[in-house]
Amino acid sequence: MTKQPGRVPAAESDEPAVDAASAGSRPLPAPGAAVLALLALGWLAAMLWSTREAIASAAAGVTAISLSAFALPGVISAALVAGAAVALAAGNLLARRYGDWATLRFAGAIGGGMLVGLAAALAINLTYFDTSTTNVIAGTTAAAAIIGGALAGARTAPAIGAVVTAALGTLIFVVAFSRARDPLFDLFGAGDSQESLINAAKWVSRTESLVAGLLAGLLAFGYLTWARRRAVRRDPEAPALRWPAYLLAGAGPGLLLLLAEVIIRIGGRSLLDLASALSEADAVAQTSLGTSRVDNGIWVLFVGALTALIAFGRTLSPAPSDDDDPADAPSPVAEQVAPEDDKPGYARTYDDDPAETFDGDAETLDADPAKADPAR
Repeated sequence: MTKQPGRVPAAESDEPAVDAASAGSRPLPAPGAAVLALLALGWLAAMLWSTREAIASAAAGVTAISLSAFALPGVISAALVAGAAVALAAGNLLARRYGDWATLRFAGAIGGGMLVGLAAALAINLTYFDTSTTNVIAGTTAAAAIIGGALAGARTAPAIGAVVTAALGTLIFVVAFSRARDPLFDLFGAGDSQESLINAAKWVSRTESLVAGLLAGLLAFGYLTWARRRAVRRDPEAPALRWPAYLLAGAGPGLLLLLAEVIIRIGGRSLLDLASALSEADAVAQTSLGTSRVDNGIWVLFVGALTALIAFGRTLSPAPSDDDDPADAPSPVAEQVAPEDDKPGYARTYDDDPAETFDGDAETLDADPAKADPAR
């Protein structure tokens, strides 16, 4: 049996056989997923507790409904992030024990989100007052946690971990930024007129969204950089994430905020309608807050994505130019060396070109220019 040209049998090849399930081909895990899960669960518990305290301190009925509608976006966003963080931790645990199976990873992610959703709904029903809004908050929170867990079942776990990290940092920043609203209102010229108050509120909201987007992009880039270095230390052949992963990680917090708004308007529609029906001022307030949340999500999406891409681009080295000569390129001129004998006028080169060498039986040249043949 003849061998085909250009092919080397497997037994005679010097190259090692490539395993399809090698470590370099496996998806990278999300580092620090357990810590992210604990932080996200703590933030969800804080949002649930603050909402309960706000509702309990208010009078029953009209005020409780209004405060529940105001607090619902914070609870839904926290549940979305907590479901994704717990699902990431569950996916890492299942991958270490049973291997990387896409179906098993997705099932574990859904299970982690369901556990968070059921625990949050149970806590709301047991600790909140039995009002018409309690079941709405509990059901919408459980749905948000399950959806967040489903999102974490993606194959690019480091990118999802970066989204969770950046989103959690953005939510904490938005709450902390509320302390700086009053000084910023004065800075942007808020006065006694309604027009000045509206203009100042618009600039305060834009400032908050801009800074939140910058923070989201930097946190996403920092997490992916740390994940890459950690993966290289464990396996030098680990695949590197390309620019779409950084784009997704930077835009992820804004996408989560927009997704939370969709969940609020679908699952919490009845609560928003009750709050809007209280008075004309409440209806205007709910409409204004909904528009502001959408604008904030769009700003965070684009600013975060742009920030992460710029930070990733600064780490890339310039491509080699075609005009640059390689350092180890051979010289076009053959290097001359000194002859072995002491006769002047001879030179030896490394090239044995017959057109440039003298025949061994030919007459040697006279080194004295005065005795040289004039015809030459």
